[in-house]
Amino acid sequence: MNKIFAIGDIHGCFDKLQRLILEIKADPANDTLVFIGDYIDRVDGGRDVVDYILKLKKTFQNVICLRGNHESMLLRFLDGVEDDIYLANGGFATLKAYGISRSDTPKVRKKKIPPDHLKFFKSLLPYYETDQFIFVHAGLIPGRELNEQSLYDMQWIRQTFIDSDDDFGKQVVFGHTHFSEPLVEDNKIGIDTGAVYGGRLTCVELPALKFYQV
Repeated sequence: MNKIFAIGDIHGCFDKLQRLILEIKADPANDTLVFIGDYIDRVDGGRDVVDYILKLKKTFQNVICLRGNHESMLLRFLDGVEDDIYLANGGFATLKAYGISRSDTPKVRKKKIPPDHLKFFKSLLPYYETDQFIFVHAGLIPGRELNEQSLYDMQWIRQTFIDSDDDFGKQVVFGHTHFSEPLVEDNKIGIDTGAVYGGRLTCVELPALKFYQV
């Protein structure tokens, strides 16, 4: 059976990401890599993380990249919207990595992002679904069908989802809210273990439910 390797929030932790990819030993021809979102902000901005993932996409046949709330905030910042919210959430590191100044106009901001990086940010998916699992950045609103979920909730929700024992139809694999250890429940698997805060970067291999951490 082909394996799925889902990787939690990276937030610029490039060294941990490199070591984790070496650790999991995924098969580029048959296995699927799923990145749960939040590649950028806080530690070193994440530009090198995006470069690395773009290289992985040239090697692996199946790489799925979801959009985290931080990528949505960056895109809004590039449009000149909600600057304060983005910068209050660790955006300064990303601006520094790309040489962007807050005083730049939206047009200049976008020009300073390499075209392949801008395309990457815009192409990120809201969720990914297989026969057994739903992968999403933050979680889902209980009681709603997948096609009824808003992008905002899928990127920002916390306790309403985490505290829920609802059956979402499939086990939900998510990040966004960090735990000291992976959260495993019948209806959900949380894989953000706070790499950016000194914790470990976590990957879960599915369907084996095997964890890798660096």
